Amino acid sequence: MVQLFQGCTEEGKTPFSFEFFPPKTPAGWEKLYATITQLLPLRPAYVSVTYGAGGGTRDNTHELVRRLNDQGVPVVAHLTCEGSSEPEIREILETYDREGIHNILALKGDVPMDRRTPGPSFEYAADLVSYIRRRFPHFGIGVAGFPEGHPDCPNRLQEMDYLKAKVDAGADYVVTQLFFDNRDFYDFRDRAELAGIQVPIIAGIMPITTRKGMARMAELAGGARFPAKLLKAVGRAADEQGVARVGAHWATEQISDLLANHVAGVHLYTLNTSTSSLEILKNLGLTSYSIKSDV
Repeated sequence: MVQLFQGCTEEGKTPFSFEFFPPKTPAGWEKLYATITQLLPLRPAYVSVTYGAGGGTRDNTHELVRRLNDQGVPVVAHLTCEGSSEPEIREILETYDREGIHNILALKGDVPMDRRTPGPSFEYAADLVSYIRRRFPHFGIGVAGFPEGHPDCPNRLQEMDYLKAKVDAGADYVVTQLFFDNRDFYDFRDRAELAGIQVPIIAGIMPITTRKGMARMAELAGGARFPAKLLKAVGRAADEQGVARVGAHWATEQISDLLANHVAGVHLYTLNTSTSSLEILKNLGLTSYSIKSDV
């Protein structure tokens, strides 16, 4: 955490970051590199790379993380423990360590399709955090938070206990899943404080770009809540370009409000395209590598 955000903290600015995922096709890789070329000159505090457990997907994650790291970009590599054994996790972390990649987003993840029996060593994300902190104490560790509630944990009190367990195990910061109503984030942040969680909580923002993508967000996020005002605006859009403009405007308003309420950082889920992220940052008047806190 200190390594990722120290420069921003020293300059009194709110850090922002981008998330990418490893593509599955050559065309996807070409698009991603075009996106990276456009976004990295903004000098984000870090970029993160999502993780697929097992096989070529995991290898693609490592390849993208390595390439970004070789460019001198601070990289946070996602790592899921569901369905993985201790030797597999250790090998991945040792490889990253040798390559100078020392920031991990520790996640439980989904059970891989080719391995339905969970690994014996890591039942929860907190177990993975504890393992990393014990075996690789010099690593920075982030964990996920869910402002709208974790899809697998309907008990909101127990949900915060699980988040506290991850922080107590050694997590340096929390990055939230997407949300579209800032009141959910503020309530989540307040409840975390009441639970004794004192690490920074980074707001995860995913702008809507298409109606189809909006439906996919709802499914993947475990039922994301779309405020009626947002639904009305999307409904008025004449075409998908209009939907993208609505999404960028909504995200801009979200981030502006978050900055006014002293958010610890903003993490943009880019979906491997630069268009919406650039539009949002332009709307905010971004001219340097981090967002000014008084925007």
